[in-house]
Amino acid sequence: MDTSFEEAGAAPGGPEPTDPPAAATEAPSPPAVPSPSPAPDPSAAEAGGAAGAGEAAVTGTAEAVGRRPAVAPTSLSPSRAGDFMQCPLLYRFRVIDRLPEKPSEAATRGTLVHAVLERLFDAPAGERTAPRARSLVPGQWDRLRESRPELAELFADDADGQRLARWLGEAERLVERWFTLEDPTRLEPAERELFVEAELESGLRLRGIIDRVDVAPTGEVRIVDYKTGKAPRPEYAESALFQMKFYALVVWRLKGVVPRRLQLVYLGSGDVLTYDPAPADLERVERRLRALWDAIRQATESGEWRPRPTKLCGWCDHQAHCPEFGGTPPPYPLPVRARESGEAPQGRMGAD
Repeated sequence: MDTSFEEAGAAPGGPEPTDPPAAATEAPSPPAVPSPSPAPDPSAAEAGGAAGAGEAAVTGTAEAVGRRPAVAPTSLSPSRAGDFMQCPLLYRFRVIDRLPEKPSEAATRGTLVHAVLERLFDAPAGERTAPRARSLVPGQWDRLRESRPELAELFADDADGQRLARWLGEAERLVERWFTLEDPTRLEPAERELFVEAELESGLRLRGIIDRVDVAPTGEVRIVDYKTGKAPRPEYAESALFQMKFYALVVWRLKGVVPRRLQLVYLGSGDVLTYDPAPADLERVERRLRALWDAIRQATESGEWRPRPTKLCGWCDHQAHCPEFGGTPPPYPLPVRARESGEAPQGRMGAD
């Protein structure tokens, strides 16, 4: 195993770290790290707006969303790529129709935990302790509610506050578990919540927000993503790594540097999944994304967005508009063209 991250993670004069390979305490010159792009506008959609980098679907009232004119998608993020692969119609509802979705306790808890872990690194290394991290939870929850007023409905019926207290306690436990997986006193991230964007030779624009970028003194880059759920079974690990390989591809195309390591930190189960990508891996991901984007463009132009029923349908907010549940999608807001003879149906991806 390469020890460069372990050596970088050790405090000067301290013992060797026992957690997963740590990151640089002293970042080298920036060329290995993508330059931060302007922060995405949270009010914009992935269709023509920078918020496509975000991982949240549209929330809010239908009236507020309806005032924004529909435009064809112009970029792709890991979450929206996942939407299309899961169900093309779900992608349409989120990106083109921008149908509102109710906030969920699980997703909001994930946002809260991410905010706490990001802010913890504002403190000096010696003060990055579990008690300090726990103490950040209430304040970050207040800030989150101020920025997203619709979250108030999550606990609107919680008169005695017990459900909110349990929910905040779960967030605190997830934050605490992180300290068993990584040692923040040995980490000095080069970037946190880094918005990245790159345009491929094909013209496809990829964008996303990376939780953390670590850089070793040797210049090697590690991309880290926090997950508040449990680690997937081994047979599903490749699917879980798709998002990380997406980010690695963006960094590679931006700076010509293949990240040394991709790391998923699962706070729900206390697991760490790592992968060391090679250029051939990322070239395969690029081909896959081009095929996916071709399918999205075809669906956009034809207006044919087929539902793909799975067990996840039971969690979908859009059943009232889905034909699989007897619903009717809203009128398609974009111009359509007739499919040419011999043209393949949308929603399928070509081989690598």
